[in-house]
Amino acid sequence: MAEGRIIKAISGFYYVQSVDGIYQCRGRGLFRNKKITPLVGDFVDFDKRDGMEGYLINIKPRKNELIRPPIANVDRAFIISSAVEPSFSSLLLDRFLVLIESKYIEPVIIISKIDVLPEKEKVNVDNYAKAYQSIGYKVEQVSSKEPFEIKGIESYFNDGVSVIAGQSGVGKSSLLNALKPELQIKTDDISKSLGRGKHTTRHVELVQLFGGLVADTPGFSALEFNEIELENLGDCFPEIRERSGACKFRGCMHDKEPKCAVKEAVEQGEISQFRYDHYLTFHEEIKSRKPRY
Repeated sequence: MAEGRIIKAISGFYYVQSVDGIYQCRGRGLFRNKKITPLVGDFVDFDKRDGMEGYLINIKPRKNELIRPPIANVDRAFIISSAVEPSFSSLLLDRFLVLIESKYIEPVIIISKIDVLPEKEKVNVDNYAKAYQSIGYKVEQVSSKEPFEIKGIESYFNDGVSVIAGQSGVGKSSLLNALKPELQIKTDDISKSLGRGKHTTRHVELVQLFGGLVADTPGFSALEFNEIELENLGDCFPEIRERSGACKFRGCMHDKEPKCAVKEAVEQGEISQFRYDHYLTFHEEIKSRKPRY
């Protein structure tokens, strides 16, 4: 038995990166019986066979998993948020941050198209960038021109598994191709070798990048808070999480309760008003969610 990590899954085959190469593996029937689907990113035990083939035996416990793209054990998410076209939205950025925090993934904020931002709006975006940095988030601002100004971003990819997230039109694919120009060629080559056209459903693959791995398919296309419970929302805001232990009431929702350390921090300017407002917006959204049975 050998160990490895699934780096690609297509048509019932799982490509497992092991110390001595990549094995094409099939899943055992027991996975189907238990309704377990192996995911790209899974650490697995597998039986080796001749010709670099094998069978998956066991999937090791996951630290997290995403639905879109279907991937497990993600360490880092790059949230691409454009300065213009579409306009910068701190509300949308905070939706991404909450989802990523809920999965225990480290976020890195990339504000793109900074070079085409009118000067009078640049101060506003800079202020937001400083606000996120004061919370402890890593923030990078990049140009829309290719090649991207990517110095500094490369070091983030040097270990672990990363995904790239963001709304349509912010430059996710452009960033991926700028970071790894051969990515598009590689994807096309795989399609040809498997007899699949370029326009068939895309599979997810982890590709090597600056010493780490990155998913070649952008993530988080769905932004609903279906998996987040009301009592856990505050934990997805680091600055609220840090102060909630000082609230008078245990289980404080930081809304209407008296002697709330979070509300006091907002009043004293230690927590940004816009972040607290977004917390209340998301709180209301989750509260009004239809119950699941």
